[in-house]
Amino acid sequence: MTPVGASVVFFVTWWLFFFMALPFGARPEREPEPGTVESAPARPRLWLKALAATLLAGALTLGLDWALDRGLISLRPEVRP
Repeated sequence: MTPVGASVVFFVTWWLFFFMALPFGARPEREPEPGTVESAPARPRLWLKALAATLLAGALTLGLDWALDRGLISLRPEVRP
């Protein structure tokens, strides 16, 4: 896989994993401060979710690169005579 292709795969999968991780552990405050949205999470833990998304996207990108190098997956159409 080219570096550009790997970057695209990583970028897209990172955002997918990050958006999937956002709702985990999101609990609203029991008594929100005035002027705050009642549904805003008390502790969103965005750094932890970004780290998890980075590790998962990296693992998926490396796994896809490994599968492409071994010929387990082909992204090119078969040419039939």
